[in-house]
Amino acid sequence: MKLEITFQGGAQVDAAFAGFRVHTDQPPEDGGEGAAPTPFAHFLASMGTCAGAYVLSYLRKKNLPTQGVRLVQRVHGNRQTGMVEAMDIEILVPEDFPKKYLPALVRSAELCSVKKHLEHPPSVSVSAKAVA
Repeated sequence: MKLEITFQGGAQVDAAFAGFRVHTDQPPEDGGEGAAPTPFAHFLASMGTCAGAYVLSYLRKKNLPTQGVRLVQRVHGNRQTGMVEAMDIEILVPEDFPKKYLPALVRSAELCSVKKHLEHPPSVSVSAKAVA
């Protein structure tokens, strides 16, 4: 997969790939307009939405209701380093949801590819070159 990252003006930086465009911006206190989520907010959201996609897939396969099912992700950071130390994802279901499926919902969320990549992160290299 190849992504092209471009500057859209102000502090907006977009990523284009596979016919999609992801918009980002910085908050006003960091020189942006707050017109879109920050790149880091997209990163955090990718974890929860990925887990949610796997949960949704499981619910559909088992023909279980999706109404009222939601995930809540909490991010725990280290104030000294500014780094995320932990993320918790809680799957919330309506009271009448069949309880026997709760462990399977957890297992399905744990299949998330974003989670797996964080557990075994790829190497990242950065380079620069002049082009015509």
